[in-house]
Amino acid sequence: MPDRIRAAKAAGYDAAEFHLWRDKDVDAIADALDETGLKLTGIVVEPRRSIVDPAQHEEFLQAVRESLVTAKKLGSPPLVVASGFTREGVPHEEHVAAAVSALKQAAALAEEAGILLVLEPLNDRVEHPGMFLVSTKLGLDIVEAVGSPNLRLLFDAYHSETMGEDISDVLGDRANLVAHVQFADSPGRNEPGTGTIDWPRVVETLRSVGYDGGIGLEYRPTMPAVQSLEATRAELEL
Repeated sequence: MPDRIRAAKAAGYDAAEFHLWRDKDVDAIADALDETGLKLTGIVVEPRRSIVDPAQHEEFLQAVRESLVTAKKLGSPPLVVASGFTREGVPHEEHVAAAVSALKQAAALAEEAGILLVLEPLNDRVEHPGMFLVSTKLGLDIVEAVGSPNLRLLFDAYHSETMGEDISDVLGDRANLVAHVQFADSPGRNEPGTGTIDWPRVVETLRSVGYDGGIGLEYRPTMPAVQSLEATRAELEL
């Protein structure tokens, strides 16, 4: 991972992100970030625990505490949270209430640490069957219900497209609650330009609703990394 950070800098990027941190040399990554000046746009709270199951809330909050400590070592990037799986036979409203409760407590910890949490809706049609939070609108509703400046939404265009959402409809006038965006094409989750998503429209829609933040390229490349990044930049006209 430290060499990947150096390679990202050499390719002309000022930011990077990765998924899990517990299986990586955090100190070596911190050194590479210091050396290159790169910023991280996110890592995942882990071990991953459910925010919709109260029985897992204590473990979830402990994971947040430990991930906040790691984030501090890495320049205080946002921490990504997913919902966990739907509990069979439990009403929808109870899932939402449990999520809000867990995230209020987690956001308080994040506020104290000065680090942002980002809630990510996923898709349950391809990669994450059984996942509870698969709706951008519901994700934004939960962010609003928590009411903390240290909780925002991570909008993944691939997951949204897979769920059949329309970006302008689901974001509407709430793009101010979106802290980060990720791109991958659909189907396949490869580079933008390899699938059916209309990327010029996506970029224009994000701009029109007021999003002007970073874009993470969370896709599976179909060509060598530098070539893939060049092709993606050309496709996105960024």
